[in-house]
Amino acid sequence: MKVSGFTFLRNGQRLGYPFVASIKSVLPLVDEFIVALGPCADDTEKLLREIGDPKIRIIATQWNENIRPDYSIKGFVYGQQKSIALFNCTGDWAFYLEGDELVHEADLPKIRAAMERHLPDERVEALAFDYLHFYGNANTYAWSPAWYRSEVRIIRNTIPAWASEGLFFNVVVGHKKSRYPRAAHTGATIYHYGWVRNEEQMNLKTAAVQKYWQNRANTAVDYTQIDPAVLKPFTGTHPQAVQGWLPRADGIFQADPNYKLSTRDKKHRRMLKLEQWLGVKFNKKHYTLVR
Repeated sequence: MKVSGFTFLRNGQRLGYPFVASIKSVLPLVDEFIVALGPCADDTEKLLREIGDPKIRIIATQWNENIRPDYSIKGFVYGQQKSIALFNCTGDWAFYLEGDELVHEADLPKIRAAMERHLPDERVEALAFDYLHFYGNANTYAWSPAWYRSEVRIIRNTIPAWASEGLFFNVVVGHKKSRYPRAAHTGATIYHYGWVRNEEQMNLKTAAVQKYWQNRANTAVDYTQIDPAVLKPFTGTHPQAVQGWLPRADGIFQADPNYKLSTRDKKHRRMLKLEQWLGVKFNKKHYTLVR
């Protein structure tokens, strides 16, 4: 079994992505790691090369700056870059990580076992993970239907798959038709640190990517403006690869006590109560679970 890892990056250093830690976390699992690297005005490429692992292959790319942000497929440029990296993978499985996502070293045997177990079963086109979205600091994660809690990150590399946008995958089944992949669950977790970067970097990142996602004015990020009910204490351990990047933190992140709940917040609170009563999750999944 051969395994490829892949991602795409642009100005990862300036925008506060822990991309070096992300790549290092998965290197023990993969035989190659493909980086589609867009034009950078920082030291992203230098930091990539300083990892010094021959598994890493950097592909220089250009970003299409002309895609209209009001087009129906938002994030299409991200999907293009993600697909470029995917199309250069040569493994049986292709393992995608965003530049702010990591796997825990304790989960590596579990992930490899899932790939080996499902490789002969062609019904399984992808492998899914649970998610921990850290918010505000390393001691806090966000948990609600507003935050995707399960997603595909490994795709079988022998099927016609691509990314229409940055988050999920599409399997092509006809000239004018595609669908979400059929997936099994790895039993492992993706650790997402995008909302741990400081607010200055988050605002830089938001301004940089806004035009690729939606046609509306950019608003400044204030981490305190969140429903306190979705913030949960994290009592586990972080991946070793990210511990040197994480800012020091004491206690759970504190939301604004005067934060006014939106209609969406109230809806998600109701959904969380229903989840507790019924023992189900209402979050959207971009895959079909293979039973």
